Amino acid sequence: MNELPRGNYQGSDTAMAWTTQTGRLGLPTLMAREFSAAWAACGAFEEIALGYLGLSSVLIALFRENLVHPARLMGVQAVVAALILLLSRAGTRSGELVRLTGKTFSSRLWHFWRHWYPHLFFLFCFEEMGRLAHLVNPGWQDAKLMAFDRWLTGVNPSLWLGRFAHPALTEFMEFSYFTYFVYLLILGGVLYCQRDLKNYWAVMTYSGVGYVFGYLIAILFPVESPWFTLAGQWRAELTGGPFTALINLIEKYGRVQGAAFPSQHVAGAMAALLGAWRHRRWLFWIFLPFVACMYVSTVYVRNHYVADVLGGMLTGSLGYFVGLRVMKAYGSALSSAGIGPTKAPHQGFKR
Repeated sequence: MNELPRGNYQGSDTAMAWTTQTGRLGLPTLMAREFSAAWAACGAFEEIALGYLGLSSVLIALFRENLVHPARLMGVQAVVAALILLLSRAGTRSGELVRLTGKTFSSRLWHFWRHWYPHLFFLFCFEEMGRLAHLVNPGWQDAKLMAFDRWLTGVNPSLWLGRFAHPALTEFMEFSYFTYFVYLLILGGVLYCQRDLKNYWAVMTYSGVGYVFGYLIAILFPVESPWFTLAGQWRAELTGGPFTALINLIEKYGRVQGAAFPSQHVAGAMAALLGAWRHRRWLFWIFLPFVACMYVSTVYVRNHYVADVLGGMLTGSLGYFVGLRVMKAYGSALSSAGIGPTKAPHQGFKR
C-alpha cells in the first residue's frame, strides 16, 4: 500500500491519488488491488456474512424458477456484499488516517459504521426471508410443528394461552417481546464503549453464525407462524397499551410471512445471552429474566410455535459454540501468520 501523505487529507487529494494510480497501474489492476485490500480488512464476521450471501445466491440461481425476480435478488445481495467490503476497507483507511492526522468527524463516523453495520445486515437478511420462504419448498410446514406442539404439551399452545388474555398481561408480553431488539445492542454497546473490540466482534460472530443456521433452515423448511395459520381461530384479539401499539406498528411494516422456524428472535437473544455470560457476566444476570419472559411471549403473542422457540434456542446456542471455535481458529491462524490478535480501531482481529 502506498504511504498516505501526512497533514490534512482532503477529498481532492484522494481523487488525485486515484487518478494517478489508475493511469500508472491501469483500472483492472487497481481494482484488483483495492479488492485485495478490502478482503484483507475483513474479519471473521465478514467472512461468515459474505459466505452466507454467496451460498444463498447459489441457492437462488439453482431454484430461480420458484422466484419472481431472482436476478434482482442476486443483484441486491451483490450490492450488500460490496458495501460490506467497502465498509471494511474504509474502516482500515480511516484507522490509518487517525494515526497520521488524529481523529476527525469523518474518521469517527467511519469507525462507527464499520462496527455497527452488522445490526443492519441481520435486519436485511431477516426481511429478505419473506422472498426466500418458498425458494426450495413450495409448501408450508406448520402442520408438522403444530403436531409436535400438541405431542409435547397436549394442547395447541397459542390457542390455549388465549384463555388467559388480558390487556395488562398482553402489555407485559408485548414489552417482553420488544426486548428482543435490545439485547445485542446493549451487549455490543457496553463492549464498544469500553473499547473491547475483540470481544465485540466475537459477539457479532456468535450472532452471525446463529442467524445463518436459522436462515438456512428457514429456507429449507418454511413455516408461516400461528399468526397466519391460525388466523380466525382466536378467542379474541390481543389488546394492551403503548408497547402493544408499538409492536403492532412494527409488525405492520416489518412482519415477514415465513421464517418462523427456528425463531430468529429467540436465536438472537440466546446468542447475546451466552455472549454476555462469557464476556460480561453481570449483564447475563440482568438479561436472563427478560429473555425467559421473551421466550414465553413469542408464543403468547401468536408469532411462534413452541417448536420455533426450542429451535431458536438450539440454533442460538449452536451459533455461540461454533462462533467461539471460529474466533479461536481465526485468532490462531493470524498468530501462525505472524500477525496475531489485536484491538485495532477497525476490527476485533487485524489481518
